[in-house]
Amino acid sequence: MISRITTFAFEGVEARPIDVQVQLSGGANAFNIVGLPDKAVGESRERVRAAFSALGLSLPPERTLVNLAPADLPKEGSHYDLAIALAILAAIGAIPRDSLEGVAAIGELALDGGLAQTAGALPAAMAAESLEMALVCPSTCGAEAAWSGGTVLASPNLITLVNHFNGTRPLMPARAGALAEAPAAPDLRDVKGQEGAKRALEIAAAGGHNLLMIGPPGSGKSMLAQRLPGLLPPLSARELLEVSQIHSIAGLLERGQLSRTRPFRAPHHSASMPAMVGGGIKARPGEVSMAHHGVLFLDELPEFTAQVLDSLRQPLENGEAVISRANRHVRYPSRIQLIAAANPCKCGGGPGAFQCRKGPACQANYFSRISGPFLDRIDLFVDVAQVTATDLSLPPPSEGTAEAAARVAKARELQTKRYGDSDARRRAVNADTPGPEIEGVCRLDANAKALVTQAAEQMALTARGFYRVLKVARTIADLDGAATVARVHAAEALTYRFRPAMPARVGSGIVA
Repeated sequence: MISRITTFAFEGVEARPIDVQVQLSGGANAFNIVGLPDKAVGESRERVRAAFSALGLSLPPERTLVNLAPADLPKEGSHYDLAIALAILAAIGAIPRDSLEGVAAIGELALDGGLAQTAGALPAAMAAESLEMALVCPSTCGAEAAWSGGTVLASPNLITLVNHFNGTRPLMPARAGALAEAPAAPDLRDVKGQEGAKRALEIAAAGGHNLLMIGPPGSGKSMLAQRLPGLLPPLSARELLEVSQIHSIAGLLERGQLSRTRPFRAPHHSASMPAMVGGGIKARPGEVSMAHHGVLFLDELPEFTAQVLDSLRQPLENGEAVISRANRHVRYPSRIQLIAAANPCKCGGGPGAFQCRKGPACQANYFSRISGPFLDRIDLFVDVAQVTATDLSLPPPSEGTAEAAARVAKARELQTKRYGDSDARRRAVNADTPGPEIEGVCRLDANAKALVTQAAEQMALTARGFYRVLKVARTIADLDGAATVARVHAAEALTYRFRPAMPARVGSGIVA
């Protein structure tokens, strides 16, 4: 007789059902786990043995065989403990066999029979709900898993589950945790001067465009980037679940609290490629996926290795990070808005102590790590000049984050009406306009069309660069509430495509 229960294996944010089968048979006393288990799964036998001992039980004297099906799918992690323990309890008659029908379980066992917090509770609960199953999980994961809308039974230990399945003390379904309060966002009023950079930041927020700021140290590039999340609208319900699933896999959801604040990730320039796009032994999500539906800020952009920067090209283009393994591919959603900052050269390129001492070659060498295809995926290039003492002595500007965010919200409303909210468009913003629809969406009047065509030839824009100019112009028109892209909108968009403070090959794709 075989007892069975369902658990889940994680491939990216997808939770795939695993059938845990336990068979007790005659022969020498043995406990074997088959089905491509990794070391953590293989060690379940010792955790289960210790947890049973804490309950006053012992493993059956027969040969115990645990099969994790399908057998050709690798099984990783300690969250298989609970499902294995429950299936064995059913096999030895400690709980009714039929009580595990329609039940899935994840959780790591402690030696005293307690259940430890497990990463991936939310994706597992959503998968269980789609299969019309109840999910059993540790009590520390209950508030997180209950966001799935399905039935979640959260227990602190194994004995509580034994009592529940025997009907002596049934568990009440867990309730979803409260939304985390959004932290106070830094205000644009804190940034004095830099009106041109603030305008570019507002355009980037309105259309979801990638932005590169170039200026000497201390000019306010990082301050501006940190204030971008305050301009962005909160996550929608669907976006909230997508972001939370990734954070759940990474084990970053505290007390089951979800937040509608868009992610803001700022990895150090020493980050490796697995840290940036994901990888490692268990193919964990990287920074580009942790910033899904949010902002990825790369400060000191030329200090990142060329390999790391080029690894971002696919996520920036397709909104997905793919981690390749010998026998599988793991995919994580990675629809991000890239904000980057760089000095004009290695010396700093500013006045005084940051003045360049090596000439134009210093600038060219500094940007040589950044490939043309990577830069071609950036929509806005903006110079951030050194702030003077006169700027710092001025009173705070009259407009701050609230006023800019209101304009961004109106522009985003226009884009939502334009693109709708279909499954094919995970973000209804101009930056994600599909190629076949760009010309229809970005309707230029005659003067604007003539200007863009002439400028594209003179600047030798690639096809991608040309269409990105159209998208930026469409966003500028949305901020003005205009139905058609006029010459003034196209002219402003073109000024963000080529910056004279950079080597010619960086801003325009032209080799100097």
